[in-house]
Amino acid sequence: MGEIVNLRLVRKRSERACAETKAAENRARHGRTKADRERDELGKERADRLLDGAKREPPASE
Repeated sequence: MGEIVNLRLVRKRSERACAETKAAENRARHGRTKADRERDELGKERADRLLDGAKREPPASE
C-alpha cells in the first residue's frame, strides 16, 4: 500500500515554494543598491549620447 499523504500539508508546502520563488524574483528585481541604480543610469545616458552623436543629419536644402 502507498504512503498516506496529508493533502493540506502538501498544499501548504507547494504554496510556500511558490512564495519563495516569487520573493527571489522580487529581490532580484527591486533589491538593487543606490550605487547599482546610478551606475545603470549613467551607462544608459552614455549610450544615448553615443547614439545621438552618431546620427547623420539630413543634407541642408539651399
